[in-house]
Amino acid sequence: MKIPFNKPLVLGDEIKYLKQAIDKNRFSGKGEFTSKCAELIKKETSCEKAIMTPSCTSALEMCALLCNIKPGDEIIMPSFTHPGTANPFVRQGAEIVWCDIKEDTKNIDENKIEPLITKRTKAVVAVHYGGVICQMDKITSICKKNHLYLIEDAAMSIGSRFKDNPAGSFGDLAVISFHKTKNIQCGEGGVLLINKNEMIERAEFLRDYGTNRIHFEKGLIEKYTWVEKSSNFSMSELQAAFLYPQLKNLSKVNEKRNLLFKRYLKNLSDIIENNKLPVIPNGCLSNGHCFYIHTKNEIQRKKLIHYLKQKGIQAVFHYQPLHKAAFWQGKYNNVDLPITDFICDIILRLPMFYSLTIQEVDFTCLKILEFYKKLS
Repeated sequence: MKIPFNKPLVLGDEIKYLKQAIDKNRFSGKGEFTSKCAELIKKETSCEKAIMTPSCTSALEMCALLCNIKPGDEIIMPSFTHPGTANPFVRQGAEIVWCDIKEDTKNIDENKIEPLITKRTKAVVAVHYGGVICQMDKITSICKKNHLYLIEDAAMSIGSRFKDNPAGSFGDLAVISFHKTKNIQCGEGGVLLINKNEMIERAEFLRDYGTNRIHFEKGLIEKYTWVEKSSNFSMSELQAAFLYPQLKNLSKVNEKRNLLFKRYLKNLSDIIENNKLPVIPNGCLSNGHCFYIHTKNEIQRKKLIHYLKQKGIQAVFHYQPLHKAAFWQGKYNNVDLPITDFICDIILRLPMFYSLTIQEVDFTCLKILEFYKKLS
């Protein structure tokens, strides 16, 4: 039996919609399927505007521009995240202020944000790890009190809820990823969610190379022109056509993943202590994006990865701390993030994808049980 860590989702209707896009000879952005995807996402997330982008990083680049991030501005975010979370703000010249995470959810610790705020702080980026939404009540309150932009990195979290409110509905801005590793995917792809009406028009300018083309398309001007520095942030029609049938089946996809998540939890709770298994806090509804365990230490993790590989199972670690990345050349050597460092060394993610079977989950759990029995 060979069980990969991930198999990108393909439901079967993608070819049909791709053919429709090809038959209509429409390939670039802002077409029929781009609009349909945006409408489905707007309905799912309750945002004011959804703009489909080539990647989630592109959506975050738009966030940095919309928040007018400039050199010297400070952005608070966790170090336990993908470089794509930080890159857009660093490129604008911002200073990243790293916040530690919570051991149970791996989300930013809401109780450690406020002490990091200074006069230069411009925004907080809340990363919803593994489909579990951060404690947004407190984070929202902190940002409002201190007049900060709140950006949700909901890359992994489409369909997740916090107190019945969807991921992407809390921040001034939010982003979601449709990378091949996500619950629904189009290879690469993302979406920018806008919850402040006053940002919508400028976001439309930014999407179109920084031009006022949207006014031209609405018949408000005779010619469009370049109005500010930007880029091309449009998702192609081919990406959107592939994504569209998956978006239509989001509930079904997330329901299956949560079924697999619960099976892992049931099987492994007899083997592994509860504090070494995923936690979904009260009030949170996860989309079942991933399942992970904590090993005793990094050495044990390497041994378990090797053991599972021998049995045909691919299990993988996750983020390395961004504040320790080679890119910084030791700039943050004095930053102390004990929980981040601890989790980065011991977290092990298990296979999780839509076509994974209950039998494959059971087999994976059986081999983990065998590994721990050999240790005792």
